[in-house]
Amino acid sequence: MPSTEPPSARKRVAAVHARLAAFAGAVVLGLAAIGFARAGEWAQGIFARFIAPHAWLPFIVTPLMFAGVVYLTRRFFADARGSGIPQVMAASHVPERYTQGHLISLRTSAAKLVGTLAMLLVGGSVGREGPTVQISAALMTAVHRWLRVPVTAGVIIAGGAAGVAAAFNTPLAGVAFAIEELAAAFEPRVAVLGMATVMIAGLVSLGISGDYVYFGVVNGALPLKAMLMIAPVAGISGGLLGGLFSRALIAVSLRRHSRLAWIGARPVWFAAGCGFVVALTGWATGGLSSGTGYETTKQLLAGHDASLLFGPAKFVSTLATALCGAPGGIFAPSLSVGAGLGQVIALVFPNDHVGAVILLGMVGYFTGVVRAPMTAVIIMMEMTADRTMILPLFATALIADAVSAAVSPEKLYHALAGPFRSENPRDA
Repeated sequence: MPSTEPPSARKRVAAVHARLAAFAGAVVLGLAAIGFARAGEWAQGIFARFIAPHAWLPFIVTPLMFAGVVYLTRRFFADARGSGIPQVMAASHVPERYTQGHLISLRTSAAKLVGTLAMLLVGGSVGREGPTVQISAALMTAVHRWLRVPVTAGVIIAGGAAGVAAAFNTPLAGVAFAIEELAAAFEPRVAVLGMATVMIAGLVSLGISGDYVYFGVVNGALPLKAMLMIAPVAGISGGLLGGLFSRALIAVSLRRHSRLAWIGARPVWFAAGCGFVVALTGWATGGLSSGTGYETTKQLLAGHDASLLFGPAKFVSTLATALCGAPGGIFAPSLSVGAGLGQVIALVFPNDHVGAVILLGMVGYFTGVVRAPMTAVIIMMEMTADRTMILPLFATALIADAVSAAVSPEKLYHALAGPFRSENPRDA
């Protein structure tokens, strides 16, 4: 029997349902992000307590876990590999097709969560922010399906943006990332939905975890003369190293060169080799290169010392972990590499605020990797509650973006999203 409601009434009801779905999805993904964060801390704690103290043990368990996770991911959960951000970008490209497959399904999200935790459990240099983006997009999509609300590109993008916000407690960065990376063709209605979802997810995180600042409050400032000298150094070095990281990851992930064909033929053995490299760098640095690097980065920002091997070792371990194709993000490890870079730059400028120089190293390298300068600046400001560094941060980010573009013309996540845009979402 056809509905007797006028079209305007049906539109109002549909709009109310859409808002309820967005609200419910934001609450659910906010809770999931908090749970994921705490599980990640538990996994890293297990590694630090039981595995890392035995120097020989990581050389066995880390390669075995890397190989096992990669085998299971490739065999049963192909769409859970890697960061998770390329999957969300691909899904938002044609939502009516990709949301019917495994790209942002709850099954894939569960595999992403378990795989990332398994990597952290054995000292893998992975972050949970990229995986949180994919998990959040999947949860938002699932809630909309359960409430029988159409899933659009805006819904997927809003879920992914809220994932960034909830993972780092940085709502503005979530919106910026949605604009800069997730939405290729941004529309005003997507912006409104994204901001509303990010706000709700942020309130959930705030209510449970409190009003915390991710890296703690950093009070750093640079005079104009120092800024004009340090920002170009941080921008050029960060853009160069970040661009090299991005180029290497794209080349290996997409098998751009014939000499890399053997990796596709022996992915499990390659993953075991990557695990051995991670174990070796962890042994050489006393465990500093393992996990996200959060604690060491926080100490450096607070003005404490760390081994000068931290930055280089973190670069190697993060690259090795990312190249193997296991689930796991690169956001937090990239910030740690940037902190190590800033530590080295601070040696050249000893008379300036060390925390401020490290911030510039972080934003320079992070921008060099992801090529999202606005997101990089906003995320650093929100994670440190420092508003005095906005000009040097922007200067560094813009320089790093230009240098990275010269080294690696393709943007990392855009290039990695390509393989997921196949005709059959299940085979992506």
